[in-house]
Amino acid sequence: MTSAPTASVRTDDLLERHGEHVMQTYGEPTQVFVRGDGVALFDAEGRPYLDFLCGLAVTSLGHAHPAVTAAVSHQAATLVHTSNLFVTPPAVELAARLARITGWADARTFFANCGATANEAALKLARRHGKRQRAGKVRVVTLEGSFHGRTFATLEATGQPAKHAPFEPLLGVVDTVPYDDADALRAAVTDDTCAVLLECIQGEGGVRPVPDDVLVAAREACDAAGALLIIDEVQTGIGRTGPWFAFQDTPVVPDVITVAKALANGLPIGACIARGAAATALERGEHASTFGGNPVVCAAANAVLDTIERHDLLAHGARLSAAIVAGIEDLAATVPLVRGVRGRGLLLGMELASPVAAAVASACSERFLLVNAVAPDVLRLAPPLVATEQDVALALAALRESLTAVAGATTEETP
Repeated sequence: MTSAPTASVRTDDLLERHGEHVMQTYGEPTQVFVRGDGVALFDAEGRPYLDFLCGLAVTSLGHAHPAVTAAVSHQAATLVHTSNLFVTPPAVELAARLARITGWADARTFFANCGATANEAALKLARRHGKRQRAGKVRVVTLEGSFHGRTFATLEATGQPAKHAPFEPLLGVVDTVPYDDADALRAAVTDDTCAVLLECIQGEGGVRPVPDDVLVAAREACDAAGALLIIDEVQTGIGRTGPWFAFQDTPVVPDVITVAKALANGLPIGACIARGAAATALERGEHASTFGGNPVVCAAANAVLDTIERHDLLAHGARLSAAIVAGIEDLAATVPLVRGVRGRGLLLGMELASPVAAAVASACSERFLLVNAVAPDVLRLAPPLVATEQDVALALAALRESLTAVAGATTEETP
């Protein structure tokens, strides 16, 4: 009789098979996770990691939340798929709930499969709206450092040229301006502009809040040009930054928002939500998605919204945010490597004095805390709304140890 393979062998085997059979489009993975429970992810050896990354701001209710599990199980045993040739109750309920939490009584939603496809829908909607005014009204203004997806349209809208290079030529309809220059944005919006697309806080751009004067300039320029203001809430929405949506903490109201990530707590969903004239810009047959509005993922999303409301998790998230910000400010006062913190709610960036964010993230992982480097000198923290103050204290302790270790190693390497 041979003994069962050890967990470490299983991990090595999984990583090897991943390398052989999965397209290598991401960074090389070094960890395997086999189970999640609340704020913890467990590796193949059964070791728990405190998840303050949430699958890139996705699992805001933590892992295996009982309300989501129950909703998915019930719906999977009831009705899994019909296509959009037919209506299902979970999708209708979710669209109505999204209208309520946006505060838009006339809101209509197109359901997609992810953030990129939600943004793709928004861009097509804006072009349709623009072309009704005149044929050449097809250009889009976006901000440097933004991230809106990987489809061809959303890739070009993403203000990161390094991501464009392998796939050029692109469509050639996007004008990109600095993220903090209101005058440049106003100048870029012309009669040919059908939309301005931006994030209130650039998540993949380094957790950079876009200044209010830029948001106001975007709203005013869109109004003057007959263009639509689209706010990408893929990373910031569903309570991540405090309110339901980040725009609700700003001086502006967009015409369209896009949502994904946290909406179904890990199941693939996206939503393009529009109000006013934008809500009827797309006509029958002009856009579609086979899996859009899938009843199982919509049931999960309804459970997410219900849980956040029932347990007042928006207020709880605000308290967690205050504790994390205070902890990072204390680190900044006592650890020279830390400069400060930026962002809002539970989408926070720890600013470092040197480009060692990747090393700090690695040191945190060694101490069973999951965060990530979102810029060479910025560490992103995106914990779940269900984390506790004890979880925050553990995370801050692991951060302090990791920062101290990296600072020590950097000092040793300096000649």
